[in-house]
Amino acid sequence: ELAKILIVIFLAGYLAENREMLSVSKRRVLGMAAPDPRALMPLLFMLAISFVIVIFENDLGSALLFFGLFLVMIYVCTGRWSYVVISIALLAVAAVILYFGFSHVRARVAIWINPFDYAQTTGYQLVQALYSMADGGLFGTGIGRGMPTSIPVVESDFIFAAIAEEMGLLGAAGVLILYILFTIRGFATAARARRDVDAFAAVGLTASISFQAFVIVGGVTGLIPLTGVTLPFMSQGGSSIISSFIILGLLLRTGDDAPGTSAELTMVSHGFDQGALGRIALGKRLTRLLTTFCILFALLIANLTGIMVVRADAIQSMPTNNHTIAKNEQIKRGSIVTSDDVVLAESTESTKDPGYYERDYPQGDLASQIIGYYSLQYGSAGLEASQNETLTGNRNFSTLTEAITSLAGGTNPGNDVKLTINSQIQRSAQDVLAGQVGACVVMNPHTGEVYAVASSPTYDINNVEQYLNGTIKSDALYNRATMGLYTPGSTFKTVSLATALQNGTATLNSTYSSPGTIEIGGGPISSENNFSLGTTTLLKGYAYSSNVVFAQVGDQLGAQALVTGATNFGFNRDIATDFDIKMSLMPDPNEMTEWETAWAAVGQPVGEHQSPAGPQATVVQMAMVESAIANGGVIMTPHVVQSVSNSQGEIVSTTDSTVFSQPIDSTTADEVKEAQRAVVSYGTGTGARISGADVYGKTGTAQIGNDTDNSWFIGTASVNGTDVTIAIVVEKTSTPVTTKAAQVLSTSLTALGAM
Repeated sequence: ELAKILIVIFLAGYLAENREMLSVSKRRVLGMAAPDPRALMPLLFMLAISFVIVIFENDLGSALLFFGLFLVMIYVCTGRWSYVVISIALLAVAAVILYFGFSHVRARVAIWINPFDYAQTTGYQLVQALYSMADGGLFGTGIGRGMPTSIPVVESDFIFAAIAEEMGLLGAAGVLILYILFTIRGFATAARARRDVDAFAAVGLTASISFQAFVIVGGVTGLIPLTGVTLPFMSQGGSSIISSFIILGLLLRTGDDAPGTSAELTMVSHGFDQGALGRIALGKRLTRLLTTFCILFALLIANLTGIMVVRADAIQSMPTNNHTIAKNEQIKRGSIVTSDDVVLAESTESTKDPGYYERDYPQGDLASQIIGYYSLQYGSAGLEASQNETLTGNRNFSTLTEAITSLAGGTNPGNDVKLTINSQIQRSAQDVLAGQVGACVVMNPHTGEVYAVASSPTYDINNVEQYLNGTIKSDALYNRATMGLYTPGSTFKTVSLATALQNGTATLNSTYSSPGTIEIGGGPISSENNFSLGTTTLLKGYAYSSNVVFAQVGDQLGAQALVTGATNFGFNRDIATDFDIKMSLMPDPNEMTEWETAWAAVGQPVGEHQSPAGPQATVVQMAMVESAIANGGVIMTPHVVQSVSNSQGEIVSTTDSTVFSQPIDSTTADEVKEAQRAVVSYGTGTGARISGADVYGKTGTAQIGNDTDNSWFIGTASVNGTDVTIAIVVEKTSTPVTTKAAQVLSTSLTALGAM
């Protein structure tokens, strides 16, 4: 800290005495006046000093600061851009040598590029600072109300992170603007100085404060690699504070003999200020320098805005963000309840630490994959993550006071989230999958309300940390219903049939030859067990799930029409809703062969090319396909959040049903529904019958290699105007899942009061 002051004073005297020698140039290189080689010796000397500091002191900050100070002062002295270009070139060469020659330099750069890869080791300090600043937002948490102490040595190297968290973006930007104002006043003092040595000293002293502020704030905010310097006037540390005020005192002293605004401006007896021309030249150089500093600080503010506003939600929702989670530990999170008022998640006050809350899941494994988890150690997932702002009272405000409190960094009581999930339907879906691997989705085809999202194996959320830390070896955290991509098998024939009927390519009465095996596109297509129907209608081919018939339908449609039809149903599209759903896939039609197209229409991906083989579908996607059939050709966007209530129990928002797409018209939907009734009436899906209910659907057996199959069923049950749609898959079984589907559908109709 004191060394930089002595270096500035030394350089000011050196430059004042040798200004003419340093400024003289007899050669031009690339259009710039090149300095005499002897004049480069001070530059090389300062670079060597910086080099030694990095090697022996591991101090990138001081090295960069010393070199930057010299560069600023020599430019003001000479006005030569060549010094700037040569300095930057030398600095780049030195940086490369240091990077490849010294491991601690490589470590700093690696942490800078992606600090979150080192969140628990060497990047811990920086990552915690980013978490802290992201929590600050626009207005901050309020003075004394943040948690900056989670950052090691926050009072020294990372004091700016504490300022940003508690004062917000506006307060942090205000601090940076104060440094700009300091720079303006310092350079104004230099411009008014009578002597060269005073002017150069004022420039160097001002730059030592401003450049040091840029270096440390740039490092703390991730704009440049982190260095070890302090933030002038703010960081704790006796030498830092003392040196900052010494600099301030010297700046005041350099301005004591300044001529001010009087006519004495042209009466300077020393240095290059022999008249107005010298003063004008100095003023131009200082103006350029000030512009450069303004740009640097503008970059800091822009980068800070990215962290605290643009990327704040993403940073706060990171599973490893223990800072935000620890802060929220003092907030009573809202409850998550089912549509039939069964509490799935709630917060209770800790008996050990009054004022702190613990998350509890009274129903254990019920809907665990869709609820996710909330852990102080491992972060959050599922609805606990996506609805975090609502559950912590930072969204869905019921009063203006709550909105203002949140913006000001205060806390509100958490809001309760009511789901469309029905506890009886959810339990039934989980029960039929128990002991097997698979998934099930149940929904209302007319509104998009999801009644159940089941994935097996499942887990008790209260024990989630044992799964996360590996104590329990299982993939139970994986939500197969929303994130698993399955071969849909013959259930995809629903898409092929609907597309062919909608395009006029075929009708239910169109006839096809249905031997056990057929050749299309130079390759074989076979039905299961070489099952033959002879010459049959499309309706009967669908009811008995003939691969040969639907391979011919796919061949008639062609790759482009088939893929377009699937896309209309939701394949290759993001589904924007309140829970995560992986995109279902179809290949690029331009890459599909005739044989691949035929198999794709059957529901089996066989292609090998740059685009993904298809079809590959989530269970949610196939439930959406079926819901189009039950809802007159219209697919409603699936959603699991029904409403949000404040701490007084008042509903503050509800989820409106929205249309996702309409892949087919109502006439086509009715025709497909007729074909699906045939499946359940006399075809492959007779096990799905329910006494007293109209049930229609489609079975599927997806071949996944090694003589193993996945068993599917998609369908709808209707009683007295109440429709319930299901999609279910069980892995590695040839046993039909129609009876399982019927059990869940029957429970659903009973739970909804239809039976």
